[in-house]
Amino acid sequence: MPTLSSYDYAFIRVVPRLERDEFLTVGVILFCRTRRFLGACIELDRARLRAMAPDLDADEVQAHLDLILRICAGEGPIGALGQAESFHWLVAPHNTVIQTSPVHCGLCHDPAQALEALMARWVRREHRPT
Repeated sequence: MPTLSSYDYAFIRVVPRLERDEFLTVGVILFCRTRRFLGACIELDRARLRAMAPDLDADEVQAHLDLILRICAGEGPIGALGQAESFHWLVAPHNTVIQTSPVHCGLCHDPAQALEALMARWVRREHRPT
């Protein structure tokens, strides 16, 4: 059995109106240094976004969320910095519509499975605890 590895993760949020401090959790970014893993999973629920912010352009939001995936894949100037630097850039506080939660940590055998488990438990509505 592989040894446990520590990882850091943050939730990706869409914050339509900064002054209201309301957000829609749309994904997770996960970084595991020992496994050389940086990945994100994002699922924008357009119906919930429309209910929360009918004037917000969902296509534009999705385009910005897609940049997170590209950075995690090593694309662009931020992605070229390396996984640790890219992760820390992504989770740094931003005063924008796309934000991340504080960074949390965990232990896993497989960071890709940990990312999927976080998505299933905390992001996808059909699996959220009540």
